Amino acid sequence: SHSPAFQALLQAGPRLKLLQQVHGQLIVSGAGCSRALLTKLVNLACAAGSPLRYLRRIFLSVLNPDSFLFSSLIKSTSKFSFSLESVLYYRRMISANISPSNYTFTSVIKACADLSSLRIGKSVHCHVFTSGYGVDSYVQAALVSLYAKSGEVGVARRVFDKMPERSIVAWNSMISGYEQNGSAMEAISLFNMMRDLGVEPDSTTFVTVLSGCAQMGAVGLGCWVHNYIIGNRFDVNVVLGTALINMYARCGNVSKAREVFDLMNEKNVIAWTAMISGYGMHGYGSQAIELFGKMRACGLKPNNITFVALLSACAHAGLVQEGRQVFASMTQEYALVPGVEHHVSMVDMLGRAGYVIEAYRFIKEMIPDEPAPAVWTAMLGACKIHKKYDLGVEVAEHLLSIEPDNPGHYVMLSNIYALAGKMDRVEVVRNIMIRNSFKKQVGFSTIDIDHKTYLFSMGDKSHPETNEIYQYLDELMCRCREVGYVPAPESVMHELEEEEREFALRYHSEKLAIAFGLLKTSPCMAIRIVKNLRICEDCHLAIKYISVVANREIVVRDRLRFHHFRDGACSCLDYW
Repeated sequence: SHSPAFQALLQAGPRLKLLQQVHGQLIVSGAGCSRALLTKLVNLACAAGSPLRYLRRIFLSVLNPDSFLFSSLIKSTSKFSFSLESVLYYRRMISANISPSNYTFTSVIKACADLSSLRIGKSVHCHVFTSGYGVDSYVQAALVSLYAKSGEVGVARRVFDKMPERSIVAWNSMISGYEQNGSAMEAISLFNMMRDLGVEPDSTTFVTVLSGCAQMGAVGLGCWVHNYIIGNRFDVNVVLGTALINMYARCGNVSKAREVFDLMNEKNVIAWTAMISGYGMHGYGSQAIELFGKMRACGLKPNNITFVALLSACAHAGLVQEGRQVFASMTQEYALVPGVEHHVSMVDMLGRAGYVIEAYRFIKEMIPDEPAPAVWTAMLGACKIHKKYDLGVEVAEHLLSIEPDNPGHYVMLSNIYALAGKMDRVEVVRNIMIRNSFKKQVGFSTIDIDHKTYLFSMGDKSHPETNEIYQYLDELMCRCREVGYVPAPESVMHELEEEEREFALRYHSEKLAIAFGLLKTSPCMAIRIVKNLRICEDCHLAIKYISVVANREIVVRDRLRFHHFRDGACSCLDYW
């Protein structure tokens, strides 16, 4: 049985004041230097969120710290996010010539991952090898997480592939590493491998996979995951529920996202914000505002991200008055300081709605420091939409002066010069781009069919069924012409000859993806496309006609928002 002093520590539990009282009694009774008691005290003090100086004082009161005390300190500080302390105690342990155990290595590697300190992590990895723990499954899982969180996904995968036994933690770390580093396709591919090997996923796996599905627009796999969660009676907690809301909203099914939202027992500000954002990206601004009202009625305090979602929703739906009120309430009612994204959304909202001068005045008067490039980009978009070319040229030239190495700014400046009829300047800009080897960002579109994602880029001929896809697309565009479609040549680079222009427009990535989708799916199925850039004016126009001649609903998610095409009309009402 435990000694009375140990019992007193257990009774105090992770409550700092009680622990300090017991600590005082230990010192008075002469047990203040007992390694076993102080080790237990350290663990409980960490769990209680103790100030670091108190932990150090306990540690320094031990004359000869042993492996167990060091391991306890490193494990507890790492577990309760005192990551830097964890690394410092590890260094002291090495200096004291005490060998770490596999659990100690696991904890200190986790601390390095949390600190994003790859340099220290690599030195710990070397020590792992020299200590003989190179093939320990716990240590390897921690290393996978370290390299994945530090952006070294290739190294993480090499460690992962060498693991003799892979725990669910290792699988989750590797899948998450891919997803967090923008490689959703690899994340989904690894998840499929995990399923094929019969490894049982857990709630953490599904949160990451759903995030990958949201990135890719992989609605098929997302629905499979949701059905698996229901069929296996997983607890749909607030984290998993929010992941489902994001997946459905970003895959084009906002009503299903709302269904998940309404069924959630517990909703925090992140879940409410996800649903508001879902409405916003689909252009349902009124629903976003209404839901915000319900959120406030529940007594939840919105955060900065909630206001980004709201302002973006107002911008996409043209709700200028509501947007002004939302922006005012952010500062006046909630005392939140607007950031770059709030400023961008306000300029975007005002500019799209035709309040170009007010948008410009907002930049000059409401933004205290030099506005971020994204703010000027939104302003330039407004100038282009409403044909304010002289102001557009001024904005574009300013953009270049603050970010001279961004190729996108040269393309925008070239386009605005062309629209303003200043073709001599177009030539100058193009020559600068050629001289500096600047290239436009490559556009691509993806489509998910039978849980497999297919990627297309403009003029892409890498697909094994290229001939059939191109032939079908040619037929499709001919049928569109018969019912009134005329290509919109302004959408492409201005030096292309007319015949080349039409060819470039016809084989844009989204048109290829749609043609493939129409070929491969049943006549009643909606076609869902994800585009990495903003959809061009010609494709927007063409897809309206395709929705008529193919008699299909076509959903396109571009960089900015969703477009639902049906019977020759788009949900954005040409407001995008």
